[in-house]
Amino acid sequence: MSATLAELLGTMILVLLGDGAVANVVLKQTKGHNSGWIVITAGWGFAVAVAVYCTGAISGAHLNPAVTLGMAAIGKFDWMLVPGYIAAQLAGAFLGGVLVWLAYLPHWKETHDQGAKLAVFCTAPAIRHTVGNLICEIIGTAVLVLGVLAILSPANLLPNSGFDKGFGPALVGMLVWSIGLSLGGPTGYAINPARDLGPRLAHFVLPIPGKGGADWSYAWIPVLGPAIGGILGALLYQALWPVV
Repeated sequence: MSATLAELLGTMILVLLGDGAVANVVLKQTKGHNSGWIVITAGWGFAVAVAVYCTGAISGAHLNPAVTLGMAAIGKFDWMLVPGYIAAQLAGAFLGGVLVWLAYLPHWKETHDQGAKLAVFCTAPAIRHTVGNLICEIIGTAVLVLGVLAILSPANLLPNSGFDKGFGPALVGMLVWSIGLSLGGPTGYAINPARDLGPRLAHFVLPIPGKGGADWSYAWIPVLGPAIGGILGALLYQALWPVV
């Protein structure tokens, strides 16, 4: 399997399981309806871990343009490969959104809240505040990329332990869970441009009954904020661990 195909499939799995958790909570007449924020954040954390396990050995499991940009910014990834990775991540996220729509096909008609339907696919702020929302996404993504690089840093690996292959993806999932619990309240913690934009596009084109608009006026924030945060997080990692 090529690395770009792995990025596509990994991001598709990530969005399928992550947005699937949201759908289970917010759509009407599901088994998990109204089960709450803890279920959503746990679902996203587990989704990340599973997706990284599936693709880490093939592509490095970026699954996120912010991670790809951050890695490239500190010389840990070839800039020539960046466009292909990001395109694959966006395509995979779009397909993941389509699969969630299919999985919950009878529930869209039963759900009358347009905001809940959109929330399955992408993020929206709790309080609409452009500067505050952008800052929150920058901070959350910086923590994500710093944390991922630190978790997988040689300095944190036990010799011959297999720690990076065995436990690294699980810890990355826990990191995403932690970010959701602590920093997810203001914006819904996109922390991944593909995870937000790809499914938002799916919402825009899919024949969802009574779906409403895709909130394009906000859509640039969960793209630009994570892109900036990813680079800042990588630069912070490089400043703290300059030789690893």
